[in-house]
Amino acid sequence: MPNVESFQLDHTKVKAPYVRLAGSERHRLGSVLQKYDLRFLQPNQNAIPTAALHTLEHLLAFGLREELEGVIDISPMGCRTGFYLVIWDEHQPAEVAAALTRVLQRVINATEVPAVTPLACGNYRDHSLFSAQEYARLVLEAGISDDPFRRT
Repeated sequence: MPNVESFQLDHTKVKAPYVRLAGSERHRLGSVLQKYDLRFLQPNQNAIPTAALHTLEHLLAFGLREELEGVIDISPMGCRTGFYLVIWDEHQPAEVAAALTRVLQRVINATEVPAVTPLACGNYRDHSLFSAQEYARLVLEAGISDDPFRRT
């Protein structure tokens, strides 16, 4: 059976919100690809509703590309507690956490959601800027850590 890193994580021991380097691979020619776990909510205790998650995905897709070089993808987790960020080169968790903090601050002040048209989005009717802003506020108030196993 293949090893899937996210299924090996003990979800009962992490403390959200956090940014965690979930994996890193170096290509034989030297390129590095990293996968980050951007956890907004405590696993198995809550989940982001789909409209808010979808809106956050759009806002993060644009915002994190403005903050970090080499972003390949930002994808919502199936459990709806956060996102995966796939990025080129080596970045430190603290750098990613700082970038995410800046983007979520902009989310709170956003007046529109980018790429919400039938042409640009596969489910353009399923968005909630208000809800996305509420979750961004919740994460910022809790503080984004770069240590998922911190003691509270």
